[in-house]
Amino acid sequence: MTMQVTATAIADVKLIKPDVFGDERGFFFESFNQREFASLVNGGEAVEFVQDNHSRSAKGVLRGLHYQIRQAQGKLVRVIAGEVFDVAVDIRKGSPTFGQWVGALLSADNKMQMWVPPGFAHGFVVTSESAEFLYKTTDYWAREHERCIAWNDPAIGIDWPIGFAPVLSEKDRSGKLLKDAEVYP
Repeated sequence: MTMQVTATAIADVKLIKPDVFGDERGFFFESFNQREFASLVNGGEAVEFVQDNHSRSAKGVLRGLHYQIRQAQGKLVRVIAGEVFDVAVDIRKGSPTFGQWVGALLSADNKMQMWVPPGFAHGFVVTSESAEFLYKTTDYWAREHERCIAWNDPAIGIDWPIGFAPVLSEKDRSGKLLKDAEVYP
Protein backbone atom coordinates (compact mmCIF):
# COMPACT_ATOMS: atom_id res chain seq x y z
CA MET A 1 0.00 0.00 0.00
CA THR A 2 1.35 3.42 -0.91
CA MET A 3 -1.26 5.64 0.76
CA GLN A 4 -3.30 5.97 3.93
CA VAL A 5 -6.83 7.31 3.48
CA THR A 6 -8.88 9.05 6.17
CA ALA A 7 -12.51 10.12 5.81
CA THR A 8 -13.27 13.64 6.99
CA ALA A 9 -16.41 14.82 8.81
CA ILE A 10 -18.00 14.74 5.34
CA ALA A 11 -17.38 11.11 4.39
CA ASP A 12 -17.05 11.74 0.62
CA VAL A 13 -14.11 14.11 1.15
CA LYS A 14 -10.94 12.18 1.91
CA LEU A 15 -7.47 13.03 3.20
CA ILE A 16 -4.69 11.02 1.62
CA LYS A 17 -1.27 10.53 3.17
CA PRO A 18 1.23 8.86 0.85
CA ASP A 19 3.88 6.53 2.17
CA VAL A 20 7.09 8.55 1.86
CA PHE A 21 10.45 6.81 1.55
CA GLY A 22 13.34 9.06 2.46
CA ASP A 23 16.96 9.09 3.47
CA GLU A 24 19.91 11.50 3.40
CA ARG A 25 19.53 11.77 -0.42
CA GLY A 26 15.94 13.01 -0.33
CA PHE A 27 12.59 11.24 -0.65
CA PHE A 28 10.29 9.35 -3.01
CA PHE A 29 6.54 8.73 -2.97
CA GLU A 30 3.77 7.88 -5.41
CA SER A 31 1.59 10.97 -5.65
CA PHE A 32 -1.10 9.05 -7.52
CA ASN A 33 -1.88 5.40 -8.17
CA GLN A 34 -5.12 4.71 -10.08
CA ARG A 35 -5.73 1.25 -8.60
CA GLU A 36 -5.21 2.36 -5.00
CA PHE A 37 -7.18 5.56 -5.51
CA ALA A 38 -10.16 3.61 -6.86
CA SER A 39 -9.93 0.98 -4.13
CA LEU A 40 -9.19 3.13 -1.08
CA VAL A 41 -10.70 6.52 -1.94
CA ASN A 42 -13.54 6.03 -4.39
CA GLY A 43 -15.27 2.81 -3.33
CA GLY A 44 -13.67 0.70 -6.05
CA GLU A 45 -14.78 2.99 -8.85
CA ALA A 46 -12.10 4.30 -11.22
CA VAL A 47 -11.80 8.04 -11.69
CA GLU A 48 -10.46 9.54 -14.87
CA PHE A 49 -8.46 12.72 -14.44
CA VAL A 50 -8.34 14.87 -17.59
CA GLN A 51 -6.47 18.01 -16.54
CA ASP A 52 -3.62 18.98 -14.19
CA ASN A 53 -3.40 22.53 -12.84
CA HIS A 54 -0.62 24.37 -11.00
CA SER A 55 -0.94 27.71 -9.19
CA ARG A 56 1.44 29.80 -7.15
CA SER A 57 0.11 32.29 -4.63
CA ALA A 58 1.52 34.66 -2.02
CA LYS A 59 0.71 34.62 1.70
CA GLY A 60 -2.89 35.58 2.43
CA VAL A 61 -4.21 34.87 -1.08
CA LEU A 62 -7.56 33.13 -0.84
CA ARG A 63 -8.91 31.35 -3.91
CA GLY A 64 -12.50 30.10 -3.84
CA LEU A 65 -15.02 28.87 -3.18
CA HIS A 66 -15.11 27.63 -6.79
CA TYR A 67 -17.12 24.99 -8.64
CA GLN A 68 -18.63 24.32 -12.05
CA ILE A 69 -22.42 23.91 -12.16
CA ARG A 70 -22.05 21.77 -15.32
CA GLN A 71 -19.01 19.66 -16.08
CA ALA A 72 -18.64 19.23 -12.32
CA GLN A 73 -15.04 18.63 -11.36
CA GLY A 74 -13.66 16.25 -8.80
CA LYS A 75 -10.28 17.54 -7.61
CA LEU A 76 -7.29 15.76 -6.13
CA VAL A 77 -5.28 18.58 -4.54
CA ARG A 78 -1.84 18.89 -2.97
CA VAL A 79 0.85 21.43 -2.14
CA ILE A 80 4.44 21.09 -3.40
CA ALA A 81 5.86 24.27 -1.82
CA GLY A 82 4.60 26.10 1.27
CA GLU A 83 1.31 25.53 3.09
CA VAL A 84 -2.40 26.18 2.55
CA PHE A 85 -5.60 25.67 4.48
CA ASP A 86 -7.77 23.77 2.01
CA VAL A 87 -11.59 23.68 2.20
CA ALA A 88 -14.41 21.69 0.61
CA VAL A 89 -18.08 22.73 0.98
CA ASP A 90 -20.91 20.31 0.22
CA ILE A 91 -23.29 22.04 -2.22
CA ARG A 92 -25.40 18.98 -3.10
CA LYS A 93 -28.91 20.11 -2.11
CA GLY A 94 -30.08 16.55 -1.37
CA SER A 95 -27.10 15.71 0.82
CA PRO A 96 -27.42 15.42 4.61
CA THR A 97 -24.23 17.52 4.84
CA PHE A 98 -25.42 20.28 2.47
CA GLY A 99 -23.80 23.61 3.40
CA GLN A 100 -21.22 22.00 5.70
CA TRP A 101 -17.48 22.32 5.22
CA VAL A 102 -14.28 20.48 6.02
CA GLY A 103 -10.76 21.84 5.97
CA ALA A 104 -7.18 20.65 6.38
CA LEU A 105 -3.67 22.04 6.30
CA LEU A 106 -1.87 20.75 3.21
CA SER A 107 1.84 21.41 2.90
CA ALA A 108 5.00 20.42 1.13
CA ASP A 109 6.18 19.03 4.47
CA ASN A 110 3.17 16.83 5.33
CA LYS A 111 2.56 15.81 1.68
CA MET A 112 -1.16 15.36 2.44
CA GLN A 113 -3.66 15.41 -0.39
CA MET A 114 -7.39 16.04 -0.34
CA TRP A 115 -9.96 14.41 -2.61
CA VAL A 116 -12.78 16.87 -3.29
CA PRO A 117 -15.45 14.98 -5.27
CA PRO A 118 -17.85 16.53 -7.78
CA GLY A 119 -20.67 18.34 -6.00
CA PHE A 120 -18.44 20.42 -3.74
CA ALA A 121 -17.19 24.01 -3.82
CA HIS A 122 -13.47 24.25 -3.19
CA GLY A 123 -11.09 26.91 -1.94
CA PHE A 124 -7.87 27.52 -0.09
CA VAL A 125 -5.89 30.26 1.64
CA VAL A 126 -2.10 30.45 1.69
CA THR A 127 -0.73 30.37 5.24
CA SER A 128 3.01 30.37 4.38
CA GLU A 129 5.00 33.11 2.61
CA SER A 130 3.93 31.54 -0.69
CA ALA A 131 2.60 28.19 -1.88
CA GLU A 132 2.51 26.12 -5.03
CA PHE A 133 -0.71 24.17 -5.38
CA LEU A 134 -1.26 21.25 -7.78
CA TYR A 135 -4.55 19.61 -8.60
CA LYS A 136 -5.94 17.03 -10.96
CA THR A 137 -9.52 17.45 -12.23
CA THR A 138 -12.06 14.96 -13.50
CA ASP A 139 -13.47 17.35 -16.10
CA TYR A 140 -12.17 20.25 -18.14
CA TRP A 141 -12.37 23.86 -17.03
CA ALA A 142 -15.37 25.63 -18.59
CA ARG A 143 -15.60 29.36 -17.93
CA GLU A 144 -19.31 29.46 -18.80
CA HIS A 145 -20.12 26.96 -16.03
CA GLU A 146 -17.78 28.35 -13.37
CA ARG A 147 -19.44 29.67 -10.20
CA CYS A 148 -18.18 31.14 -6.93
CA ILE A 149 -19.63 31.12 -3.42
CA ALA A 150 -18.55 33.83 -0.98
CA TRP A 151 -15.55 32.68 1.06
CA ASN A 152 -17.00 34.35 4.16
CA ASP A 153 -20.67 33.30 3.86
CA PRO A 154 -21.90 33.29 7.48
CA ALA A 155 -24.34 30.45 6.72
CA ILE A 156 -21.33 28.20 5.96
CA GLY A 157 -19.12 29.67 8.70
CA ILE A 158 -15.67 28.55 7.55
CA ASP A 159 -13.08 29.11 10.27
CA TRP A 160 -10.23 30.35 8.05
CA PRO A 161 -6.97 30.29 10.10
CA ILE A 162 -5.96 33.84 9.27
CA GLY A 163 -6.11 36.96 11.39
CA PHE A 164 -6.29 39.43 8.52
CA ALA A 165 -8.33 40.24 5.42
CA PRO A 166 -7.33 37.84 2.62
CA VAL A 167 -6.17 38.92 -0.82
CA LEU A 168 -9.01 38.18 -3.27
CA SER A 169 -9.54 38.28 -7.02
CA GLU A 170 -12.50 40.23 -8.40
CA LYS A 171 -14.30 36.93 -9.01
CA ASP A 172 -13.80 35.88 -5.38
CA ARG A 173 -14.87 39.30 -4.05
CA SER A 174 -18.12 38.84 -6.05
CA GLY A 175 -18.95 35.34 -4.77
CA LYS A 176 -22.62 34.67 -3.99
CA LEU A 177 -24.07 33.58 -0.69
CA LEU A 178 -24.95 29.88 -0.66
CA LYS A 179 -28.67 30.72 -0.40
CA ASP A 180 -28.44 32.64 -3.71
CA ALA A 181 -26.06 30.32 -5.55
CA GLU A 182 -26.80 27.66 -8.12
CA VAL A 183 -26.20 24.30 -6.45
CA TYR A 184 -26.36 20.63 -7.37
CA PRO A 185 -29.60 18.66 -6.85
